Parts: sequence; structure tokens; C-alpha cells
Amino acid sequence: MKFTLDHAFPTQTASESLWILVDSEQLQTNLNSYQISQLEEVLTATQFKASFNESLALIAKVAEQSNTQLLGIGNATELKATKLAKLAQTIIKSSQNKFKQICVDLSALPSELHALFALSLTQAAYGYDEFKSKKNEFVLETIHLIASQTTLDDAQLNLIHAVQSGQSYARDLGNRPGNICFPEYLADQALSLAAQYPDRLKVTVLDEQQMADLGMNAFLAVSKGSDRPGRIITLEYNAKTEQAPVVLVGKGVTFDTGGISLKPGLGMDEMKFDMCGAASVLGTMQALCEAQLPIHVVGAIAAAENMPSGGATRPGDIVTTMSGQTVEILNTDAEGRLILCDTLTYVKRFNPALVIDIATLTGACVVALGKVVSGLFTPDDELAQALQQAGEQSLDRVWRMPVMEDYQELLDSPFADIANIGGPHGGAITAACFLERFTRDYRWAHLDVAGTAWLSGAAKGATGRPVPLLMQFLANRVEAKN
Repeated sequence: MKFTLDHAFPTQTASESLWILVDSEQLQTNLNSYQISQLEEVLTATQFKASFNESLALIAKVAEQSNTQLLGIGNATELKATKLAKLAQTIIKSSQNKFKQICVDLSALPSELHALFALSLTQAAYGYDEFKSKKNEFVLETIHLIASQTTLDDAQLNLIHAVQSGQSYARDLGNRPGNICFPEYLADQALSLAAQYPDRLKVTVLDEQQMADLGMNAFLAVSKGSDRPGRIITLEYNAKTEQAPVVLVGKGVTFDTGGISLKPGLGMDEMKFDMCGAASVLGTMQALCEAQLPIHVVGAIAAAENMPSGGATRPGDIVTTMSGQTVEILNTDAEGRLILCDTLTYVKRFNPALVIDIATLTGACVVALGKVVSGLFTPDDELAQALQQAGEQSLDRVWRMPVMEDYQELLDSPFADIANIGGPHGGAITAACFLERFTRDYRWAHLDVAGTAWLSGAAKGATGRPVPLLMQFLANRVEAKN
């Protein structure tokens, strides 16, 4: 989807429909710039009050645009950013099967919400029909934004376009089933991205023999249960720069049965989403290539399938990680931390400025935070603040959780240096504490996106989070440097 930006209604545009956002307290003022026939009679007859998400069709009433809709936002001074998605969904749902181009006058919105609203429009326009015989009949291509005063500019719109592209790509990857999207497939996707952007991306793929040579026995303890071999994939963006890179590490368990510690069958189909951390890294790398941000970033993907074959790891097995630390595997369904710990050791070779791992890591994080915010774990206050700020700016929010030494003893094992689970309490925290043991040589943050990477129920599907958060974080670093 493309955006244009105008300060008044573009009479020369080929727009087929006009939406005007209206403030319940400033209804007449919001409509002053349009010639609307019989406005008072229509408002009286319909009792339209411009309450939140209330719409009113004005057919052949507006001189400039015969097909016009008013959409109430309630009292603009009380409007929360979290409500923008509903407004965007109303516009997109009514338009995307009918019109190629529409205009949206968002002048009634507070200017600080304009960028978020544009991003919400792109998110509402996503649809996934790859494996359906009957495809979505979406025709909407362009939205002409109108704002008499706005903080939006071309740079912001370019970033929104890039985020849309990367987030949609991440959603597509997450929605693909495990028989299509497996570790080698993710490697092929990375290579395809590099072929698309040969001057911006450099890709390396490690196979299982190379991992064995490096001593990545924790990773291999997961992947050896599957006929699909594991892969570690790195994508280096803007590699020619001398600055130390930001490294993004994504958990890519393309299907998680739990291994020998088998999951219940109900809802197991959703374990195709256990690679959404990896999908968000690939999405962010694509968005970076489109936005062409001047920053050095490395994406690393730990891709494996967790299956309960005769070759699978048993509870009680002990492995030696690439770092030299030994791990007693008490539960094979706590596999994400096993593939991540070796990958977090591996990325030290890039001499990172900081490392952020993104993982659908624990059900405990879903219990703690639900589906609204992602869990943020880091001992670094400055990094936590930067991620929280980016989350608020992009409305892809995080909530900081503790990573304290007090929890580390829960991971003690009588037989190895560390156990891979810490008991029934504080599961998201002990998982983060496990990863923290492998990240003490660099600045690090962990995002547990188990609750936010996909939705269940009638709206089941990948969300593409936290691509907006990561892109805003990287854009803020570029801005701070400049």
C-alpha cells in the first residue's frame, strides 16, 4: 500500500472514496473545508454524534467527492493511541474490496497520532490467502492522507512503508505451515533476500556439521530429533560500515511438538508460530533494506524443528554448549533457550554494540502479560529505556521484567552447570536468566513475544510483532547518532 500526503483535499486525485475523521466536540469545524449539502438536515435526521468509531455515509452530498464517509473519533483530546487500530479497521474493511484509491482526512486527529494511524492502516490491510482456493479480492492500492497540520513527512512515510513491507513479510512467514516453512526454507528465504538486495545484505548459513565443529551441542540436542536439519543463518546489513553492529537474534523453531516432553494435542497446530522471532528478524532485515537506514545490523536466526523421534534428546541428558557450560535438559519442551544459547555465543564474533534476542519463549510470559505487551528482560537500564521508548512510539509495546541474580539458583543442577528449566515459578524470568548466562560479554536484551507474536481464535494468525518496535529502535539510534 502506498501513501501520499496533502494539506487539503487533492481535487486532481483519482480517489474513489473520501473518509473524514471528525471530533465529537469539533464536528462543524472539521467539516468547514468541504462543501456539504444539507449537512444540518442529515445530522439531525441521523442523530450522528461523531462518537468513537461511529460512521455516517454522505452519498452525493460532498461537492468534491460523491462517495464520502464521516468517521467519529469521539473527543480528540481523550483519544488514546491504542484505539487507532479500530478506526483503521473500519476504513480498510469498508474500502479494500471496492476502491483502488481512497482519501482519508485525519486533520481531526492530534498530529502526534498521525504516523501511528498511518501504520495502523497498513496493519489493518493485511490479509493471508496463500493456501486458499478463493483469494481475497483486495484492490486498495493507495491512500491519500489529508492533514491541514501534521508532523508527518516523507521520511516518516518512507519508514512506515518499510515497516509495512517487513511486518507483512514476517506475518506471511509465521502463517506458513511447518511442512512448508522448515529450517532450510528459512535459510532459502534469507538467501532470496540477499539476492534481492545484493549491495545491502550478506548472508551466511551454518549447517549441522559446522555447528558440531563449533561445539554447539545444545542447539544440536534440539535439531537431532527431526529429519529436517537445523540451520544458523546470519544476515549482515550495511556490512561495510565500521560501526559495531546491533545484532538481532531470532528463535526459529519451525514446529515445536515439545520433543519427548510432548505437548498436549489441543492447539498444537499453533506451534508453527514458534518461529515468529526468526520471522521478525527476517522482516526487520527486509524493512532495513527498503528504508536504507545508515546503521550496521546483523540478523541471526536459530532455525530448528523440535520432534519426538527415536533420535531425540531425552529428559536428563547433559550437553556441553559452545560456551563450555554444561546443561542438564530436564524438559525437551524448553528447547528455545537451547538453540538460542549457542547462537548467542556464536554472535560474539561480530563484536556487537548490543544484542537483542526475540523469541516466543515461554507460556509463562503469556500468563504474566497476556497478548498486549511483550516481555522485556535486560540488566541494562539504558537499553531498557530505549526499547520502551521505541515501543511507545510504534505502539508495539514492551513491559520490563526482572533479570536478577536471586532467580539464578532456581536453575541449579546437581549434575551439570545449569538446568534448562527452573521449576514452576517465574518461568519467563528463569528462562531469561538462563539466556543471561551466555550474554555477559556484551549489552543484551531479551524480548519474550510468546503472547504478542500471534493471535488465536477467530483472528488466528501471525502479527509480525515486534518488527515495528525493532525498526523504531533502529531509526532512533540513527537519529541520535546524527
